[in-house]
Amino acid sequence: MYSSKLFFAVVDFDEGQDVFATLKLQSAPTFIHFPARGGRKKADTYDIQRHGISAEAIAKWIGERTDIHIHVFRPPNYAGTLALGFLLTLIGSLLYMRRKNLEFLYNKSYWAIAALFVVYCMISGQMWNHIRGPPYAPRNPQTGEISYFHGGSQGQFIVETHIVAILYVIFFFGILILNEKVPLTDDSRKKQLIAMAGLGIVIFFFSLLLSIFRSKYHGYPYSLLLR
Repeated sequence: MYSSKLFFAVVDFDEGQDVFATLKLQSAPTFIHFPARGGRKKADTYDIQRHGISAEAIAKWIGERTDIHIHVFRPPNYAGTLALGFLLTLIGSLLYMRRKNLEFLYNKSYWAIAALFVVYCMISGQMWNHIRGPPYAPRNPQTGEISYFHGGSQGQFIVETHIVAILYVIFFFGILILNEKVPLTDDSRKKQLIAMAGLGIVIFFFSLLLSIFRSKYHGYPYSLLLR
């Protein structure tokens, strides 16, 4: 709905660095409401980390600050339905082709890999990304540096979850070496080296994960090798 009481302006960092410096902006994108009367309040700066960057959330925030309601209309998105249909068709086709030999359904390794994949997605924060829609790897408007980790415990970046998931996979690989490879090795010298390598992987990457946790939860007292 058209209204002459609300105007939008866009400032690009490369062309308006002085504006970013004047407003003391540390990240982009940033949405700021400038009221017609009075000074800006804390609520006039949209909290992307808390509310996400979806059009519906921003429209709701604009309505709360200006009493001007923006209706967001989206065309039907059939991508999810088509992907689900394709997946079910693929699974059905595989089961039909292997209908005379379905022993793979009882393979514990396949189910373990599938379960670990789901676990890594959850503990790395993929569901949080899906709900909040954070930026992938934002760039600092003043220094131009790319941020890979969010500085607080109430937010995260998409690239951060990918890094954490990879670290968990490597950490599990070390546990897998200790649990599966070491007992199957007959040579004592070789077994010792493999055990030390697996233990080193477990300790180092657990320390790295704990260090990332400490950097986000300020005041957390525990650490292992890295701070």
